[in-house]
Amino acid sequence: MGKRPTIQMIADRAGVSRGTVDRVLNNRSYVKEEIRARVLDAIAEVGYMSPREAHRKTLHEDTFAPLRLGVLLPNWTDYFRPEVLRGIAAAQDELRQFNVEILLDECQTDVPAEASERLDALTAQGVRGIALCAINDITIEAKASALAEQGIPVITFNSDLPNSRRICFVGQNYNKSGRIAAELVSKCIPARGRVLAMCGNLEFDGHRRRLTGFCERMHEVGFSSDRIEVSETFNDYHVTYRKISETLAHTPELAAVYMANQSVEGCAAAIADAGRTGTVRVVVHDLSENTRALLQSGGVDFAISQNFFRQGYLPLKFLRELLQLGHTPDPDQTNTSISVICSQNM
Repeated sequence: MGKRPTIQMIADRAGVSRGTVDRVLNNRSYVKEEIRARVLDAIAEVGYMSPREAHRKTLHEDTFAPLRLGVLLPNWTDYFRPEVLRGIAAAQDELRQFNVEILLDECQTDVPAEASERLDALTAQGVRGIALCAINDITIEAKASALAEQGIPVITFNSDLPNSRRICFVGQNYNKSGRIAAELVSKCIPARGRVLAMCGNLEFDGHRRRLTGFCERMHEVGFSSDRIEVSETFNDYHVTYRKISETLAHTPELAAVYMANQSVEGCAAAIADAGRTGTVRVVVHDLSENTRALLQSGGVDFAISQNFFRQGYLPLKFLRELLQLGHTPDPDQTNTSISVICSQNM
């Protein structure tokens, strides 16, 4: 049997003091948001329970009726999937003691009808709550609202359905992360420089909100719309490479590329092949292994990261607490942290 998780184990994993862990556990103030998020991640990863929670488990572990929860993932691969799956696995390990079973399904396409069909399949298997990540489409929003009317709460994560009757959204404040990207770009390029903003797919709520926040902030600091070119890439390497290469050819004054999407490698390759690495600034989102390498080599200047582990873990934790304990998710706990990464602080 493994050693019982302790506060010291949490402190060591999060890189903070025992006192900081205690303040987070007791929901006290004077803890920076990014440190609080780090401690909460460590608590989830080591499976810590306070003495009060352990006592309650001892008294009630056999009293909870069986609860089946569903998770529907999009057809995304790369770094999103393994980290989200790790969070889901951590939730399953923790919630098993409360008689909770988790059913996982994944879409094979971005077609909204497929997501709706897989949601129907999950409900047919008796799930009483669903954690959902899908494109922002009116039919999927309608499906999430219909599930709510049937008494099956839905919590979205990573990509939101803001016009549905979902309980809450777990993920990054994408508008804010886009504004942070604009702040970085605006301070790194000449006053008359031009910017290319690349968006993977405007049907994904996160991509659209990032782009909106980016443009809002760029306008606030004096960059007019005619100096910001926006283009969709559908997260495709070759489309990204081609569009950036074409822009570099006809816009020699291009000073920065903002990637609100994936396919960062295609961006860096196009800039490198044009001989512009280091003169065209690049700001991206998320921290894959390829992005880490590009930060080290200078192909990317800054990466704005988000916590995929928490996005897999928290929706299931919230659904369990809602359905078994009647606890509504705390809005302060639903936003995951935002970190700015460069070559020196990875």
